[in-house]
Amino acid sequence: MRVLFALLLLWGSALASPEVQAAQEALEAWLRGALSPTLEDLLRASPEEAPEFLRRYAQFPPPPPGLEVNRKEPRLEGNRVYFPAARGEEVGEVGVVLEGGRAVRVFYRPEGAGPPAYLFTPGAGLGFLLLSLLWAYLLLTPNPFRARFLEALALLKERRGLYLFTNALLYGLFALGALLAYALPGLAGGVQALLGGALEALGLGRAAEAGVFALAGVIFSWNFTQGLFLTGLLPALLLGWPVLLLNALRYLVFGFALSPALLGGVFLLHLPTLLLELQAYILVTFGGLSLLLRVVRGEGYRRGLKDLLLSFYLGAFFLLLAAWYEAFEVGFLL
Repeated sequence: MRVLFALLLLWGSALASPEVQAAQEALEAWLRGALSPTLEDLLRASPEEAPEFLRRYAQFPPPPPGLEVNRKEPRLEGNRVYFPAARGEEVGEVGVVLEGGRAVRVFYRPEGAGPPAYLFTPGAGLGFLLLSLLWAYLLLTPNPFRARFLEALALLKERRGLYLFTNALLYGLFALGALLAYALPGLAGGVQALLGGALEALGLGRAAEAGVFALAGVIFSWNFTQGLFLTGLLPALLLGWPVLLLNALRYLVFGFALSPALLGGVFLLHLPTLLLELQAYILVTFGGLSLLLRVVRGEGYRRGLKDLLLSFYLGAFFLLLAAWYEAFEVGFLL
């Protein structure tokens, strides 16, 4: 019986695709800790070694304690192989990304992390296209949506000084980060890999495979919920300062990781995406600071909240434009 069982295992291994075999080998090495540098290694690394340790940590983050992986049910999707996994009562999957038959990234993703699966379908992409066309129609015809949009533009004109200050500060921090990357290209590359690894672990790396329409919808959904709402509008409600500090750090890091020093000529292709997305977060930051000033001047929280919501609405429109350009950029220009 043992001999028969061993023969069945060998037969199943022979039938497995080269991609699955490479993924299984990488999975075993990752679980043993052979691929992942520890946080202690990273902290003890010399300045010359730190960038490489950071890249390795981004590509192969250590498996969480107590992780159990089902190696017998791999799922192949393009250049990625997924294995069912669990950590106590939390279920999820381990993903292995392959390039040239070699594992370049291994990560654990809990169930529910990242955008919902239905956003990666052609139907969701078509729905986002229809939503975008409806939004354009509403902005071109007399209705409350157009009225609020024009009111938001009037607010920028009314508070021109505050709006220009917010733009100068945050775009300036992005430019400072980009310049620092020229002095520290290795470290900047490590930070870029760390950000890319986080996005891959959330499932955004496969969005490009869903088609341009679906990709635009996924980009907009993620940036709107995670960027504009959760880390934009909500902290801005606390009198503006939290969102200003959060975005100041965000723009400095983004500039460092997305500098022309790293992207080269691709930076020019990606520049419209950066300008539009960053402008969306600038707008919600401006709205938070306008709320703060209204309260300080005794004009009331309610009046400031209206400024914030108008800025948030305008920011969402900029994210819509950014999503379509980025989807076009990924689908046709890169």
